[in-house]
Amino acid sequence: MPATIEWRLVSPRAVGLWRVGSGVLVLAVLAYAFSERIAAGDDNPFDFFGYFTNLTCLLTSAVLIAVGARGVTARRVPNCLIVARGVALASLIVVAVIYNVVVPGTGSAPPWVSAVLHVAFPVAVALDWLLVGDRPPLPWRTLWLVLPYPLIWLAVVLVRGATDGWVPYGFLLPERGQLALAGTVGGLLAALLAAGVLTWSVSRVPALLPRPAAPGR
Repeated sequence: MPATIEWRLVSPRAVGLWRVGSGVLVLAVLAYAFSERIAAGDDNPFDFFGYFTNLTCLLTSAVLIAVGARGVTARRVPNCLIVARGVALASLIVVAVIYNVVVPGTGSAPPWVSAVLHVAFPVAVALDWLLVGDRPPLPWRTLWLVLPYPLIWLAVVLVRGATDGWVPYGFLLPERGQLALAGTVGGLLAALLAAGVLTWSVSRVPALLPRPAAPGR
């Protein structure tokens, strides 16, 4: 008879510690990158976190830490945090695709910082979503929730571009014209929806690692 492979159950505590550790590590990378900006004479946090990558990694880290802490303490993860994980993953997919495929290699951060934020962290969050079976299928009626966060970010960036002239990315410069900006915004939102559809679809795929034992309330 052919040998069979049996997966061991992954404890909620182990998964929780991994998530908390990942979130804290990325927060440390962001803190280092911001300290480099301060050393270069730019200490404006609104500029630093005006970059979609930096803000998304910050918020995703906070979500991972919140979810991981509940796993460590054997508490149930509320549905709102599970949906937040889905939104965070969809946003990170767009971050990774734009940086690595659409406009590869652009950015002023040290190469290893860019590698962590644009490659390693999105891959880690995606593998977490794919491998660990503690996320239920996300209802399709909640797919629209991938849009409010990037819409707010875009609104702030476009207002800043029209007032103080600062934008994080060249493709959002106001001098490109309203038609070009509208096309760019439409493309970004379409990409986010596509990433959301992928994320929501994967939530229906059986995880490679079994669902951890249900934690207590």
